[in-house]
This record gives sequence, C-alpha cells and structure tokens, in this order.
Amino acid sequence: MDGTDDRLAPVLRPVRAGNGFEEALEQILQIVRLGLVPQGERLPAERELAERLQISRVTLREVLKVLQDEGLVESRRGRYGGTFVRVRTENHGEAELRRRIEKIDVEDTLRFREVLEVGAAGLCAAHGLADEQAGRLREALAATQDAPLADYRRRDTLFHLTLAELSGSPSLAAQYAAVRATVNDLLDCIPLLVRNLEHSQTQHAALVEAVLEGDADGAREVMREHCCGTAALLRGFLAGGLRHP
Repeated sequence: MDGTDDRLAPVLRPVRAGNGFEEALEQILQIVRLGLVPQGERLPAERELAERLQISRVTLREVLKVLQDEGLVESRRGRYGGTFVRVRTENHGEAELRRRIEKIDVEDTLRFREVLEVGAAGLCAAHGLADEQAGRLREALAATQDAPLADYRRRDTLFHLTLAELSGSPSLAAQYAAVRATVNDLLDCIPLLVRNLEHSQTQHAALVEAVLEGDADGAREVMREHCCGTAALLRGFLAGGLRHP
C-alpha cells in the first residue's frame, strides 16, 4: 500500500487524545468494512498508520491485536510481511454480517446517506474543483466503469468517498465514510443486478458532468435520484427481513 494513496484520506484522521484507542479502532474497522484495503491486501505500514492517526505504535498494536482476534486481519512476518485484511470464508462472513445488520435502522441510514451525498455533490459543483481534483473524480468514475462485477461495490464506494472528500468538508467526509460502511453492510445482503449497475453508471456520469460544469442544482438532483434508486432496491429486498430498533 503506497503511503501517498488518497483512498484512506476520508477515513484516517488524527484521533482525540481521550479516546485514542477507540477512535483508532473505529477508523481501521471502517477501512476494512469499506473495502478501502481489499481482502488479501496489506494495510499501510504501522509507522504510517500511527502518524496519520497521531497515536503511539503501542496503541496501534493494541488496535491491530483486537482486529486479529476478531479474525478481520492477520499478521505476516518477513520481508513482505505486515498486517493483511483476511479473506473471509463465506460462513464466517455471513454470520458477521447478520450480527451487524440486526441493529441497523435502515430508514435512518438511508436518509442520512442521502443528506450527506446530496450535500457533497452540491458543494463540489458550487465551489468548483481544481484540475487535480477534477482528475481524481474522473479517475474514480473510470474505475467503476472498468470494474469487474466482483469488485464493483468496492470501486463504487471509492467513487462516492472521493466525492465526499472533494466537498471540502472533512467533517462531512468522515460522517459519510461511517454511514457508507453501514450502507455497504446492507448492500451485501442483496444481489448485484446488472441492469441496476448500468443505470447507476449512467447516473454517475451525469453527476460528474454536472459537478465539473458547476451545475449545483443538477448535481444535487442527480445524486438525490441515485440515492433514491439504491434505497428502493434495499427496501424491496430487505422488507420484513430486518428488525429495526
């Protein structure tokens, strides 16, 4: 994992001194759940993680030990060693997913996601993007278009996280990363539908065009439609299947 990789920027941020362990654990869990580091790949080096989180290496190792005990990461020794995201077996993954979604308030999650996504799209379009930022957004879009089906959701997540980060509000980006992790748990419960993915790609392209043209109203409307489409699928598949708090 290249230390200059920006994919982790919306999630990794300095933690508050009083809750260093807990906040660091939350952030690294988000990295794993969002697929920012795919299964089988290595997390950033301990030194980089500790610097970006602004915690000691001792605290970081305590965090990684918890994740290892939970079966989410594994430590490998040697020249090419490090901490790797474990490839989950189907049974373990399903059991873990069931535990997580039992307590999710689906409607609250979907509405909060819409507010953040629509807001981020509007901010990006209204304030404009520098050339480097516009390039990042185009690259994230292209990555979703070229994605094999098995990797689509991870790259889709990266596209949306990029947009949130480019909004210029670190608070918005951090909140979006958290809610997106929950949305991904829900999406893992439903099948990938090729027709829906094609429609999503059309919306993604229209969204990027509106953002780059500075059309804030258009960007917000496309994003609202996009979120509503995903919400409709989730409600349809999950109706009656989850207990809301």
